[in-house]
Amino acid sequence: MKIYFAGSIRGGREDAALYQQIIEYLNTFGVVLTEHIGDPQLTDLGDDGPTDRFIHDRDLEWLQSADVVVAEVTTVSMGVGYEIGRAVESGKKVLCLFRPDSGKNLSAMIAGCPDLELVKYRNLDEAKTAINESLKN
Repeated sequence: MKIYFAGSIRGGREDAALYQQIIEYLNTFGVVLTEHIGDPQLTDLGDDGPTDRFIHDRDLEWLQSADVVVAEVTTVSMGVGYEIGRAVESGKKVLCLFRPDSGKNLSAMIAGCPDLELVKYRNLDEAKTAINESLKN
């Protein structure tokens, strides 16, 4: 299974360590195409490619080749929202993970979308349970 993991880069990197833990767990289900999202060296400058166009085209190619999208949506990110929208539009299975205890607001465009699965969680173990249930179905 090819998995596209989406998490904030330019919107903020405060959850990078959590992203890395989620990515490690996702690797037990298949190949994570976007492992760099959890890289602690990646900054909010989005320095994961030589140009914005390169990043867009590369990531879109990965997104289109993925079987499933898992997105951590607690940290607001226009890029993650864009990726989710493109995935939903192309009929891909999308799991969004959100931590309500973060004090952040979830976008109505994610919360109200009937074409994705949204799971609210409190800790990594709950995220793993949600991933397990979603990807096994």
